[in-house]
Amino acid sequence: MNERSRLVDTFRAKFTHAPYAEVRSPLRVCPLGAHVDHQDGIVTGMALTESVYLLFSSNDDGYIRVQSMDFPDEEYFHLDHVPDMMPAFWGNYLRGAVLSLQRSYKLRHGINAVVRGRLPIGGLSSSAAVTTAYLMALCAVNDLSIEPTALIQYSHWVEREFIGLNNGILDQSANILSLDGHLMRMDCRTGEFQMVPRSENLPEFEVLIVYSGISTTLIQTDYNNRVDECKVAAWLLQELTGRPVSPFREVKLRDIPAEAYHEHRSHLPGRFRRRADHFFSELDRVEAGVRAWTHGDIELFGRCMFESGASSIEQYESGCPELTTIYNILRETDGVHGARFSGAGYRGCCIGLVEPGARETIKQRIDEIYPAAHPEYRDVYRVFFSNTADGARVDAL
Repeated sequence: MNERSRLVDTFRAKFTHAPYAEVRSPLRVCPLGAHVDHQDGIVTGMALTESVYLLFSSNDDGYIRVQSMDFPDEEYFHLDHVPDMMPAFWGNYLRGAVLSLQRSYKLRHGINAVVRGRLPIGGLSSSAAVTTAYLMALCAVNDLSIEPTALIQYSHWVEREFIGLNNGILDQSANILSLDGHLMRMDCRTGEFQMVPRSENLPEFEVLIVYSGISTTLIQTDYNNRVDECKVAAWLLQELTGRPVSPFREVKLRDIPAEAYHEHRSHLPGRFRRRADHFFSELDRVEAGVRAWTHGDIELFGRCMFESGASSIEQYESGCPELTTIYNILRETDGVHGARFSGAGYRGCCIGLVEPGARETIKQRIDEIYPAAHPEYRDVYRVFFSNTADGARVDAL
C-alpha cells in the first residue's frame, strides 16, 4: 500500500467519508543566502520532492479537526474559539493559520484533515510547509482566492507574530513560489523574485540531506539572539556613518550600503563585526552563485555553498558539533559539489548538491564517520537524496 492510500484509509476511518482534496506542500533548501533573510538580504531557494501532505474536506460546522500522522493526539477546536499558542506543540501552526486568515476574512468552514510529513528533520522548513498546507486547505473550503505573494505574508505572520520567531520570508517564498528546474532569487526587502532557469550546461545533480539526529525547535536555540546581534551591528554602523539611528525593531543590515560597511567594519566590536562580515559576504556569494547557475558552472556554485557553510560556522557562529562534523565530511568527499547547514543551522541537517552517480560512495563515507564521532545519534541520523520540485499546490482527489 502506498503512502497516499494509507492516508486516505486513515482519513476514512476517522471521518467516515472520503477526502476531496490534497495539499502537497514541499520542503525547501536554500543553497545560498544563509541567515540573511531576517536582515532583508537576498536569498536563493528550491523546493524538494519531499513534502508535507494534507488530505482534507470541509467541516461545515466550523470545527477544525486535524489528525497528525507524525505526532500523537488530534487538534480539535472551533473557528470562533482558537486556542492560544502552546510552546513546542505541533498544533500551533494550525492555530496560527486560522488566526492569520481571520485578520482579513470571515471563515465559515473549518476542515477535517489528516497531515503527514515523511522526513523527520529540522532545517528544511517543515514549519513553513505545514503552515502553507493549512492555509491552502482553509482557503479551498472557504472559496478564498489568495495570490501567492499574499499567501507568503499570511504564512510569515504565523511564525513571526503567533509563534514568536523573528525570521524572514525565505522559507515561505521557496515553499510557495518554486518551479522545478529553476533557482529562486529573492530580494527579501522588496519581495521581488526571479525564477532563474537552469542552464543547459548545468550537469544533473541531486540534493543530499543528512539529518544529524537533533530536532530542537528554533525558539529553543540562539536564533533570535543572532537576529538581535545583526540588528545591533546595523545600529552601530548607522552611528559610525553618521546616519539617523533607526528604532531597534526596524533596523536591518540591509540599511547599510556595502561601501559604508567596508569603510567602517574595523570599528565594530568582535561578534558584531563577524555578523556583518557574514551578511555582506553572503550577499556576494548569492550573486556569484546565481551567475554560476546561469552559466552552468556547478563547481563554482558548489564552492560558494562551501564558503557559505564556513562563514556560517566562523562568522555567524551557528551550528553545533554534530552539524560541523557532517559539513566537514562533505567537504572532503568526492562527488559533493557544495554543502552547508540547512535552515538556521542549530539543529536538523546539512544539505549538499551531489553527483547522482556518487550516492552510494557519499552515504558510505557518512556512515563510516558520523556515528563513530557521535554515537549518541547512531540510531537516529539519516541520509536522504531528493530532487527539486514545484511549489505548494492543491489537487482534487
